[in-house]
Amino acid sequence: MAEKLRLMTVHAHPDDESSKGAATMVKYVAEGHEVMVVTCTGGERGDILNPAMERPEVTENIPEYRRKEMARAVEILGVEHRWLGFVDSGLPEGDPLPPLPDGCFALVPLEESVPPLVRLMREFKPHVVITYDENGGYPHPDHIRCHEVSVAAFDAAGDPDLHPEAGDPWTPLKLYYGHGFSRKRLVAMHEALLARGMESPYTEWLEKWDENRGDVADRVTTRVECGEYFEKRDAALLAHATQIDPNSRWFFVPLEIQREVWPYEEYELVRSLVDTTLPEDDLFSGITEKVSA
Repeated sequence: MAEKLRLMTVHAHPDDESSKGAATMVKYVAEGHEVMVVTCTGGERGDILNPAMERPEVTENIPEYRRKEMARAVEILGVEHRWLGFVDSGLPEGDPLPPLPDGCFALVPLEESVPPLVRLMREFKPHVVITYDENGGYPHPDHIRCHEVSVAAFDAAGDPDLHPEAGDPWTPLKLYYGHGFSRKRLVAMHEALLARGMESPYTEWLEKWDENRGDVADRVTTRVECGEYFEKRDAALLAHATQIDPNSRWFFVPLEIQREVWPYEEYELVRSLVDTTLPEDDLFSGITEKVSA
């Protein structure tokens, strides 16, 4: 490899980095590049989603458990990690929705939440940044805020007139969105399972899919082949024991089927300061040529 390049992924909560693009990160680390995960909040208001972890000592110490889980996932993925330091907003439920808690990430003004990420970008100097789309992948207030903060920081990091206190300017070259679940991928997995005489966990999900909402697969510009790293992705997911039930549908499809049917993780290129040709199979496409020139 001629050049060591740098990738930054920005996520709302601990465990998001392992469920969204983890195999991509492991692939680039294996190829000698540097990868940093930024986690905006501590996941303090997250529910326990794994029945095996519903114990008093866990429920009473969720912030501590989630930090330990994150440290283990980072070790498995082989990436650098930084906390942005904001407080989880929780996922409001009810009709009408209750107000968000005072001081939570989603309510912090952008003029306060953007500079810390600008500082990290100027310190780490990423060539590529990945974050969520405008819908947050799904409409959690922290995911939507993560999108807003990430895009603003991407645009500000290279501007010497913005946030001069956050260090010398650095201009990232490409910005990508990761999306939520793709119907196209679900259908491919569903049909592969049925063709092998296996039960599909996606039947009801697909039956209830609103055809009018479209499919994020239509926005994909970049497919990174990373099937050989799915084991590490799953190990990092399982490290988040309060959030991930090992018996859940995350792990229902055997890895050999995943590698055969859909050995990719997918992204949408939304900003590029380098020439690249779509569709891509590499997040660093166009950057390697520019840096090596």
